[in-house]
This record gives sequence, C-alpha cells and structure tokens, in this order.
Amino acid sequence: MQDKGLARRDVIAAGLASAVASLPMPGLAQSGARAPDAPRSAPATVRAHRVEVPMPHGGVAAGHPLAAMAGTRMLLQGGSAADAAVAAMAVMNVVEPWASSAAGNGFATCLNRKAGQVHSLAFTGGAPALFDPDVDPAELDSGHKAVTVPGAFGGWIALARRFGRLPLATLLEPAIGYARDGHPLDASIAMFIGRQQAVLARYPTSAAIFLPGGKPPAPRALFKNPPLARTLQSLADAETRALQGGADRDAALNAAYDHFYTGPVAQEMSRFSAANGGWLRMADMAAYKPVWEAPVSTRYRGLDVYCSPLTSRTGLELCEQLNIVEGWDLAALDVTDPLLTHWLVEAIKVTKADVYRHAADPRFVTVPVDRLLSKDFAAQRRALIDRTRAIAFPQGADIAQNGSPPLLAMADTRARGGDTTSLSVVDADGNAIAVTTTVGGGFGTSVVMGDTGLLCNNGLRIGSTAPYDGHPNRAAPGKRALLGNGPIIVLDNGRLKLVCGTPGGETIGQTQFQFLVNVIDRAMPIQQAIEAPRFALHAEPSFYKPGAAISVQMESRFDPAITQGLAAMGHRVDMVSPYAIGSIQGVLVDASGARMGGSDPRRMGYAVGY
Repeated sequence: MQDKGLARRDVIAAGLASAVASLPMPGLAQSGARAPDAPRSAPATVRAHRVEVPMPHGGVAAGHPLAAMAGTRMLLQGGSAADAAVAAMAVMNVVEPWASSAAGNGFATCLNRKAGQVHSLAFTGGAPALFDPDVDPAELDSGHKAVTVPGAFGGWIALARRFGRLPLATLLEPAIGYARDGHPLDASIAMFIGRQQAVLARYPTSAAIFLPGGKPPAPRALFKNPPLARTLQSLADAETRALQGGADRDAALNAAYDHFYTGPVAQEMSRFSAANGGWLRMADMAAYKPVWEAPVSTRYRGLDVYCSPLTSRTGLELCEQLNIVEGWDLAALDVTDPLLTHWLVEAIKVTKADVYRHAADPRFVTVPVDRLLSKDFAAQRRALIDRTRAIAFPQGADIAQNGSPPLLAMADTRARGGDTTSLSVVDADGNAIAVTTTVGGGFGTSVVMGDTGLLCNNGLRIGSTAPYDGHPNRAAPGKRALLGNGPIIVLDNGRLKLVCGTPGGETIGQTQFQFLVNVIDRAMPIQQAIEAPRFALHAEPSFYKPGAAISVQMESRFDPAITQGLAAMGHRVDMVSPYAIGSIQGVLVDASGARMGGSDPRRMGYAVGY
C-alpha cells in the first residue's frame, strides 16, 4: 500500500535519518501544512498501529504492559533474560489470570548465546494418578476433576536456576505488589470475567477474588488477589530463609520449589482437592518435574527455526508447515494473489491431519517425530495440495508405529478451545527466551485452589486430549495432554534472528506460521508483520477427524481479491473482526544487529526496551 504522505508514525518507524534522506526538500518544513506534525501530513491509513521498540541493551515484549515493565526492571537491575521472563510470568499471573498461573503449564525456548545452543523447557503437568478415563468429558472443562498437575512454578525455578542471577524474592516483588495492593483491571479482563461469571460463581474461593460483592469488577477498577500475594510471598520467604541459613543460590531456589511441590502450597491444594471430590494429591505434586529437552527444529530458507518438542503439538506443526511451503516461491507472489493464502491454508490443513493423528506424550507412545520433520515427508505431503482447488481435510499420513493398533472410528465430539499468553525477552548479553504459558481454557478449571489464589490448568479437556479410545493422545493417569504452546527462536548462521511466540489455543501454530512467512518470505519489519491480517482454520467437529468441515476464519482487513479468490477455489470463508487472531510478542534482529521489539494490538500486549 502506497501512502500519499509520510505520517509522524512512519517517520518514527522508519527511523528519522532514513526518512529525512528520502523526503523531498519541501517536506523538511518545520511549520505549515507539510510540517511533520501537521494534520494534513498524515495518510488515511498506517502500516502499523504501534512503533517498533528499539532494544539496544535488552527488553521484553509481553502480553500486558505491567509484565513487560516488570521484566525490563529485572534487566535494569543486572538480571538475565531468564530473570526477566520469570518476573514477567509472575506478573501475568496477577494481571491476566484468565490465561496465566503459577499452577498452569507451558514451554520456554531459550538461546544461550555464549554456548550458541538453544534449549527447550517443558513445564507441563499430567493427569493425576487418580484420574478416571471414563469420566464425563464435561467434568474436564471446569471444576475439581478438571485439574492437571501444576507445572508453571517448577518452570520458573528451572529457568532461574539454569540461566538466572537475581534472587527469587526480587523476581516476585512486582507480582506480589500488584496482587496485594491492586492494579487497574484491563477492560478486556473485566469482560472475560463477566463472560465466565456463572462458572466462577459456583466456587466460593473463585467468587471471592473475581466476583467481589457478587459481581464482576468494572474495567479499570482496582483489582487485588490477596491469597495469591500471600502464596507468592511465602515462596519468596522460603528462599530467603534458606539463604539466611547459609544455603547457596541454587539450594535456596530449591527450597522455594519444595515449598510449592511438597510443602504448604502442595498440602493446601491436596487438602482442597480431596475435600471437593478432585483427584490431585500430594504424591502427584511431589512426582512432578520440569524437563529440559532438545527443541524440534527445521531449516527454512537458510535459517534455523527452533520450537517446542512434544508434548507441544505446535513445534511439529510449525516445522512441517514450513517444510511444505519451502517448495514454493512465496516471495514471488503478489501480496493480493489468493494463491499465497491458499498455499498457506492447505499446508496447515495437511499438517494438522498429520500432527493430530500421531502426536502424544512420548513417555506413553512412540511418535514418529523424525519422519514428521523430514523434508522428504514434506515433499510427499505437498503433493496432496492442488494449486487451484481446496482439498478436503485429509487423513493423517500412515506412518508405521511399531505395530500400534489401527485407530478406531472417529468421534464427533467437539474440541474445546484454549487460552494462553506469551512473552519474549532479550538481554544485554544476547541471550533470548520466549515463553508461552496457559491455564488451558479461559480461567482453566475456574476453581481457585483453596487459600492459594491459584487457578489450575484444565488441560485434560477434549481438544488437548483425543475424544476417542485407541488414539495415542487419549487421556490417562500420569499422561501429559498436548499443548499448543510453541515459543520460537530463529538463528541466522548461529546468530539470533528472531524470538517470538503467541497465545491463541488452536491458532498458535497457524499464527506463528503466517508471522514467519511475513518476516522471512515477505521481508516485513516486525511490527508490520505482527499487524498484517491473519486467518485461522476451524474444524468441525475437530482436527482429529478426517473429512472434518474446514472453514477459513479471516480477519476483515484482507483484500477482497484474496477472500473472493479463496471462495472461488472452494474454501469456506468466514469473516471475523479486523484484529481477532493471536497476539504475537517478539524481537527481530536486522542485518545491522539492531534489535527491534514488537507487540500485538489484538490484545493488551506491550513491548518495553532500553
């Protein structure tokens, strides 16, 4: 799109020096109609609603301004990317409780710049040992039986131990303050509480926090969570006592970990669960451990793309999608050519079929990860795609799995959506971390666990687990359900190119895929790549079923030539709100080494750099 003038925002986004160099001399006027801040100088549209945020020393792009600022405060105190990530996650627990909790789950992808290595951390709890696979699926959407083992706090400690520098008490201080003293509630969070009011009202511990006076808090009302403040303070105090007793930093962090998983927090959660018919017990908490693993990866257009391994389905999804479209010259297509979007849609369709057929907890089943990630496999699956017509949602590839039984008839049970949050960090030493955390569906189980102030993940619900017997992702005691969380790091010849992630449940892999194409194939700067219109495939009843009805939900800002072209190819197109899909938070490094942060206007995300 060619603007008829150079807006103030465009001057800032492009960089003053390059913008001035490109201006005709009359454009340098300091007053009058052509002045940089004159109303007549601005175009009718802008390429991006937010400017890119420079991060010469470091910064944080997170799902809420207070979280981004809390993380940046840690960097300013000499903390590392890991310290910033933990502080930001703790604040997200307070300010975005519908999607984040220390008792939730998640994944982190971490670049250790000095070692030149990328690591993945899974902090995902499984089903409690008492879980009954024959439970009514409706009980897994919310309530006491929907609880999975809390994983996120273990992930915070694992990050702090391996890559952090600052005390846990310092990292938790911003979150403790916001929970204890309050913060102005974001209007969107107030809306989500209102939507969930009937469910939250069933549980007195939840209603006491989220429905003060029996009704949802108003937008911008001062929102507090005193039980959460006490829990976070008790964890900080456990570390402080250990340090005062002569423990080193690592042992002191372990003391906080034990306080959560075998001490008072676990005891309160177990007591509350048993008293209310839930399955979570002390033994489940004590048995849990976060896991460091090698990320899944692929090479795309000469760049190394790293993402989360199982039990995240998104790492497999993202890599296969990139491998499929690498066979086409996407950069040569005009932005309004419907073929570009058609190819992306079909790549997602084929990949969803493969991943939903095979992905599951690798501790319980054999998953053909190497085959799903291979370029040869992608070429075979690419051959399914018709250049001119939309294909039906296919069956996942038939890959031998050591004599596993054939799948049973596909169920028509509909998948339940999920809600997440994401943040990306870079520090002064060049380390980078992307984290995506979740409580599953909005507000997770909707049950605050006793006096802890914490919500747990409802990750056993249909969608994260398969709806029928015989599938490798059928829920079982101790088994981890699949997450959509898949934070990304991209390296260019060993150097950081991009760190990013997004929330969005089923749309996470789709959003990140489109964003990477925008950055890599279409060479967009980060904020423009974030704000470009997106689509998301929806399957009825679910992506588990071959032949499912697929609709392409498209943000209404798409060029009509694209939407009409897709419809002519046989795609079912559903128009949605103009800014509706995903919420990318990321940092992009250009060829000069400049690091620019970007944050998505689709939610209340914000980037802060210094």
